[in-house]
Amino acid sequence: MSALLTMTDVDAFYGSAHILHRLSLAVQPGERVALIGRNGVGKTTVVNTILGLAQLKGGQIRLGDKIITRPRPYIAAQHGTVVVPQGRRIVANLTVEENLHLGAAVGRKGPWNVPEIYKLFPILKERAHTPGTALSGGQQQMLAVGRALMANPHLILLDEPTEGLAPVIVDQLADIFNRVADQGTALLLIEQHLSLVVRVAHRYLAMSKGSVVAQGAVVNSPQGLKDIEEHVMV
Repeated sequence: MSALLTMTDVDAFYGSAHILHRLSLAVQPGERVALIGRNGVGKTTVVNTILGLAQLKGGQIRLGDKIITRPRPYIAAQHGTVVVPQGRRIVANLTVEENLHLGAAVGRKGPWNVPEIYKLFPILKERAHTPGTALSGGQQQMLAVGRALMANPHLILLDEPTEGLAPVIVDQLADIFNRVADQGTALLLIEQHLSLVVRVAHRYLAMSKGSVVAQGAVVNSPQGLKDIEEHVMV
C-alpha cells in the first residue's frame, strides 16, 4: 500500500525566505508519527507547504498515488489529509454543530459523523448549540479535532494541538488521539509536549534547519523521553 503522505527533497519558501531545504519524509497508513525539533526549524512550514500556504519550489509532494503540483487545502482534504491547525481556528460565530458540519463539506464517506463525534467528545454534545466563542480552549481544541474527523481522513496533521492547554486537558487529548489512531487514522503530530509525544507516537522525525536530520522509534518510558529530548535540544 502506498504511503499516505510522501515529501521528497522539498524546498519551500515564504517570499524570498527559504525555510525547507530538501526535506523528505513519509507517513504510512495507520502510522503515528511525531515531527519534533526546536521552535523555528520549519515544522509548521511542513504543514503549510502541504496546504499551499508556503511556496513549493522544489521536490515533490505525493498524497497516496497522486503527485500534488499545486497544493491547496481542499486538494489535501479530497485526498484524505486534513489539518488541525495551530491556534485551532474554529469559526467563532458558528455553533459547535455548525463547525462540525463544515468539516464534512469535502464529502468523503467514512465512519465519522456528528453522532460519532459526540460519542468521542460528550462535552461537545452538551454544547452543540453554543457558539465557538463561548468554549474554553480545551473545548475549542476538541471541536477542531472533531471538525477534522468529519472529513473522514486517512491522515490528520496535528500542529501544536496542546499549545496553551492545562495538563489535565493534555491528558484527555492524548487519550483521544490514541482512540482515533486505534480506529485506523494515521497521525502526524507536531508537538512541544514531549511527554504527549511518547504517549501517542510510535515513530519520530527530528528536524533541524528545515530538514529531517534523524528518525527512530518512540518508546513510552523515561529513557524514551530522554532520547527524543536530545533531538529537540540540537
